[in-house]
Amino acid sequence: MLWIKAFHIIFMVTWFAGLFYLPRLFVYHALTTDAAGLERFKIMERKLFFGIMTPGAVLTIGFGLWLWLGYGYAGGWLHAKLALVAALIAYHVYCGLLMQDFKHDRNRHGHVYYRWLNEFPVVILIAAVILVVVKPF
Repeated sequence: MLWIKAFHIIFMVTWFAGLFYLPRLFVYHALTTDAAGLERFKIMERKLFFGIMTPGAVLTIGFGLWLWLGYGYAGGWLHAKLALVAALIAYHVYCGLLMQDFKHDRNRHGHVYYRWLNEFPVVILIAAVILVVVKPF
């Protein structure tokens, strides 16, 4: 089971790398005005979302379920962590919708919005790590 835990952590780091970087790309995309730059950001966002973030999310969740079934974890900390994972999945989907808006030149937000949006996964990561390591309840 230690191999499963290792892969869960590896893919969680991969997923979070994308979750941290995609909104940062949105910041720069929202500031860009030249056609070549706009197209470049669309390609970067698509490759990040479908090539790194989504596979990382699927594998993180898959290995996490494997751990849950294998160890039979229970407790309030796990319920709280699963709620955070659900919020993270919703954030991931929302980022995908924003990416589609950029793809079709329908961005409705300024760069400051994306700077704030970029902070959400940081809060989730801190809370999730504390829950898993400390198991406060």
